[in-house]
Amino acid sequence: MEQLLLLFNTILFRPYVFAFLAAFLFAAIRLIGWPRTWRFWLISWATAFICEYSSTRNGVPFGWYHYNGSTVGQELYFSNIPFMDSISFSFLLYAAYCLTLCFLLPKAASPGTPGWLAPLRFDRDARTGWTALLVTALFFAFIDMVIDPVALRGDRWFLGKIYYYPDPGTHFGVPLANYAGWAVVGLISLSIYFPLDRRLPPLGTIEHSSATPRLLLGVGLYYGVLAFNLGVTFWIGEDLLGMTGTLLYVPVTVLLLIRLLHRPVAALNSRSLQ
Repeated sequence: MEQLLLLFNTILFRPYVFAFLAAFLFAAIRLIGWPRTWRFWLISWATAFICEYSSTRNGVPFGWYHYNGSTVGQELYFSNIPFMDSISFSFLLYAAYCLTLCFLLPKAASPGTPGWLAPLRFDRDARTGWTALLVTALFFAFIDMVIDPVALRGDRWFLGKIYYYPDPGTHFGVPLANYAGWAVVGLISLSIYFPLDRRLPPLGTIEHSSATPRLLLGVGLYYGVLAFNLGVTFWIGEDLLGMTGTLLYVPVTVLLLIRLLHRPVAALNSRSLQ
């Protein structure tokens, strides 16, 4: 009963985290269905928790850092790890996965999307291949380059000062090993999830028609988290940090738009006849 009460308090204390979690569940169930969604969530959460538990004790894989326990009694903890922190890995990994697939999935033969939006087929080999694994881990680590520096300054906004690095790093106080650790979490999680995805029953028509609109729900989650953290960054007056994070995503966003936006063949033909 005490744990349930703490969970309820955690939701009230961190509503933005659980709003992102709810968005993840909605988007993932729409794209990959419930059987894959709960496996994805459980694998990524368990991997993140084990890695955080390890790093706070022996520095692997994120490097040394410590939670100071300042919110114990206010929100749910598992051992020394805040629950809201470890569940964040799940929805961020899914969002990074959707962003990756927008670059990697093949075009669908029958569009099934608005004429201006590229139809992407949810091909099993493309979505569970080595390229998807590596690029997702990269985008997963990328977004933490925006999240972690502002989270480290949590005493200046409503997150609070909940953790610290004994040896501050070169990237706005964050050690580079931390970002490598995020990539490791992504690689381990997807290396476990992908074989399960291949063994589960096919997803039906979505594997042969356009999955683009459903993928964009996950991409929207990615950019929603990004916008939230950049907004907080500028709000607390960290303009250099905010501009650095913004510029990091300019080329990614431009390439994404080039990949997703296309002119219908009919429109091209009509223009060529004029």
